[in-house]
Amino acid sequence: MARIYNFSAGPSILPLPALEEASRELVDYKQTGMSLIEMSHRGKIYDEVHNEAMALIKEILQVPDDYYILFIQGGATLQFGMIPLAFLTPGKTADFIVTGFWVQRAYQDAKLVGQAHVIWDGASEKYNRIPAQHELQFTPDAEYVHICSNETIGGIQWQQMPSTGTIALIVDMSSDVLSRPVEWDKVSMLFAGTQKNLAPAGMALVIVKKELVEKARKDLPAYLRYDLHAKENSLYNTPPTFTVWMTTLTLRWLKSIGGIPEIEKRRDSKANLLYNAIDASNGFYNCPVDRNSRSKMNIVWRLPDEQLEEKFVKEAEKEGLSGLKGHRSVGGIRASVYNAMPVEGVEALVDFMKYFMQKNG
Repeated sequence: MARIYNFSAGPSILPLPALEEASRELVDYKQTGMSLIEMSHRGKIYDEVHNEAMALIKEILQVPDDYYILFIQGGATLQFGMIPLAFLTPGKTADFIVTGFWVQRAYQDAKLVGQAHVIWDGASEKYNRIPAQHELQFTPDAEYVHICSNETIGGIQWQQMPSTGTIALIVDMSSDVLSRPVEWDKVSMLFAGTQKNLAPAGMALVIVKKELVEKARKDLPAYLRYDLHAKENSLYNTPPTFTVWMTTLTLRWLKSIGGIPEIEKRRDSKANLLYNAIDASNGFYNCPVDRNSRSKMNIVWRLPDEQLEEKFVKEAEKEGLSGLKGHRSVGGIRASVYNAMPVEGVEALVDFMKYFMQKNG
């Protein structure tokens, strides 16, 4: 079977070696006579997979010892509500730096729980840039600051995390986790839906300082309590075992190719190929994002009119280049080049872009 290049923003491309191993082992896992996803999550065999995933996260991201690594169902969206429920207690304020759709979503949930304060909003500039440090005025004694490190829809990305002083920085890294080192000296908590760089949808990776978990509310329904997830090693209830297994397989692949240093090289190569093609097109392709804020995961651009954009997407699909239509809220074209996207896929896309421009420019 010939595989196409999937540029979808999520669910998205996964490493082929991980998919092939899952295919080989799905029905009869390690010659046990049953699938891993049929086994008890309390059994030794699943326990090994579960703990290997956590150990690989710690190793690859160099997670300090004073952080918990958690697997929580519900994806990143559950975290939008779970975080303020845990930390935004009466009389406290949370600051939000609204760089696009996903922080706006998180803010809307948080203000249902407590005092949520937008300290910067890029709406007037159509979310085309990340703010500079000097533009950020944090609320004194804020409980935490919430940002999204990479906005998949607008194609903008924090190149460095903001400095928040003594205020906890909570980062939604759903679309660039494991594509870059984490600045642990700045980040108190990160969370990431698995369906971009880790596994199929259905779970969030949460990495959170132990001291922050100690401060979290305990008077909440059980599944919304970070302390219980930490205490039970993310086995408070039945975990999404297939998603955890695929996370393990993806992490094995990532480690085998050289970890974050190798991923960064591939990431930069792919992003440079696309941005160079856009910038060399004499305006036929136009990226609306400020150059200093350009995402290396989700690269967006426009064509001279919507009819050409629709034609571009349809013809690209015929060439085995799938998932290039921009988000319905903004239109245009979007290429998501997550960790598993090979450089060859981006080279094929760039060749098509040149052909399409010659034919339609």
